[in-house]
Amino acid sequence: MLPIGLDVRRRSIVVAGRGAGAQSRYQFARDSGAERLRLYVIDRDGWACTAEAALHERLPVQADLIGASLVFVAGLSREDSSRIARDARAAGALVNVEDQPELCDFHVPATVRRGELVLTASTGGKAPGLAKRVGAHLREAFGPDWVARTRKVIDARARWRGEGRSAGEIARLTNELIEREGWLAERVPA
Repeated sequence: MLPIGLDVRRRSIVVAGRGAGAQSRYQFARDSGAERLRLYVIDRDGWACTAEAALHERLPVQADLIGASLVFVAGLSREDSSRIARDARAAGALVNVEDQPELCDFHVPATVRRGELVLTASTGGKAPGLAKRVGAHLREAFGPDWVARTRKVIDARARWRGEGRSAGEIARLTNELIEREGWLAERVPA
């Protein structure tokens, strides 16, 4: 596994599927900053009608996947999932298929967002329940107050860079700020 942070603002993302799985993949992409979302969903619950994305009430064909960087598939049969995964790869996209790791090019980690701070836990799709549990632990350990804490570090770093400080000096000042504030001394016991 290659853990990376991918800026999806300029990437085209397709979500194909139905039900809660497709909805959660859409929300994950949207919460990650995706601006170019296309939905191909069979939406019996009505959630897709309010989505901020191009909506198609059918499953995609290969031509629909051209230009997509990432394709999420959820809530579909193995046959439909396999076809969409194959077509997406042929179009040059990376694929994630819910609960079918053998069809995946990447896996979706359990994610906790606190402003610009993003914490994840992953088992590469092999033990999603464990990743979800660790994610819940991170959510408690890094509560909503981390939004302001992260903003404080971001602003300080920008100020230090503006003063012409070196990367090493900025790292030292960042550590001093974290220690002075005692933010990581509040660790939740194991």
